[in-house]
Amino acid sequence: MRTLTVELGERSYPIHIGTGLIGRADLLRPRLRGTQAMVVTNEVVGPLYLERLLPALEGLEVETVVLPDGEATKTLETVAGIIDRLMAARFARDCALVALGGGVVGDITGFAAAIYQRGVDFVQVPTTLLAQVDSSVGGKTGVNHPAGKNMIGAFHQPRAVIADVATLDTLPDRELRAGLAEVVKYGLIRDRAFFEWLEGRMEALLAREPDALAEAVERSCRNKAEVVAADEREAGQRALLNLGHTFGHAIETGLGYGTWLHGEAVAAGMCLAARLSERMGWLAPEARARIEALLARAGLPTAPPPELSPARLRELMAVDKKVQRGRLRLVLLRAIGEAVVTADFDEAALSAVLEAAREPA
Repeated sequence: MRTLTVELGERSYPIHIGTGLIGRADLLRPRLRGTQAMVVTNEVVGPLYLERLLPALEGLEVETVVLPDGEATKTLETVAGIIDRLMAARFARDCALVALGGGVVGDITGFAAAIYQRGVDFVQVPTTLLAQVDSSVGGKTGVNHPAGKNMIGAFHQPRAVIADVATLDTLPDRELRAGLAEVVKYGLIRDRAFFEWLEGRMEALLAREPDALAEAVERSCRNKAEVVAADEREAGQRALLNLGHTFGHAIETGLGYGTWLHGEAVAAGMCLAARLSERMGWLAPEARARIEALLARAGLPTAPPPELSPARLRELMAVDKKVQRGRLRLVLLRAIGEAVVTADFDEAALSAVLEAAREPA
C-alpha cells in the first residue's frame, strides 16, 4: 500500500493506494467519528463491491443508498433523496457518508455531506480510474445544472480516500480510457517527466498491468495533492487542473450528460487547448502533435463531436466557473509540463481552432 497526505492543516487526510483495501476496517474506521454511516453507491458498483465494504463498518448503524448509474443521476433531486434517507434514519451531525463508486457517486455523496446539517464527514472509496486519480481528491463536490456542468456545489474535503486499484479489473475499457485523460492532464500541466513516462507505458496501462496502474494513480494523486494543498479553493494555481475542462464541459452539456464520458470530453478539450496554444505561438507544433498522439493511443477522441457547431460550443463555454467580469479564462499550454490560466487569448484564434476542428482530418 502507498499512502500520500493532502496537507490542509487540521483537515489533512490520507490517500491510500493499493489492492484489497476496500474491506480494511483499519483504514476506514479511524476516519469515522460517530456511530452512524451511510454508504452511497450505484447499481453497477454495489453488486460488485458493497459486500466487501460492509465488514469494515461492522458495529455501526449502517444505511445504504443505491443510485442509478450514469451522469444523468448527478442532480439536486438525487441529493435531496439522500438527505431524505438521512433524515428518516435520524442520522446525527457526527455521522459519515461513504462514497463507493466513480466520480458521479463521489460528487453527489460529497455534496450531500457538505450540506446535511451544515456539513458532516465523508470518505471516498473510488472504484474508477478517473475517480481515483482526480475527482475523489481535493474536496470539489456538486451536481450538474441543465445549463452547465458542476455549477452547483461546495468545497468539502473527505476524511480519507481509499483507492483500491483492484477495482479497475472490473472497469469497462471505455471507462478506463476516460480515466487516462485525467492522468495525461497532470503530465501536461506540471509534470513533464510523468508525461514522458506515460508515453512509454500507455500500452501497459491499457493492458491493466497492476504496477503501471498503481504508479499512475500514485503520481497523479501526488500532483493533485500538492496543488490542492497550495490552493484549496481555486484562488490561483488550482485552476490549472481544469486544462481541457472548459471545452470538455461544453461538449458534455451540449450533447446531453452521459453521451460522452467526462474523460472523453476532457481529452478533446485538451487537444483544442493545445491547438489554440500552438496557433498563438505558445506551444511548439511537435509538442501539440505528441499530446494528440498520446491521447489517440489511449483510445480517446482528439476533436469535438461534429454535431456541436463552433457557435454552440462558444455559447456553452460562456457558462463556465472560470468566467470573471464577463471574460472567459482558459487553461493553455506554453510547453508540455507548463500551463497557465489566462483571459489573454486571441478570440479569432479560438474561433479558427473551433472551425478547423470540424474539418475531416
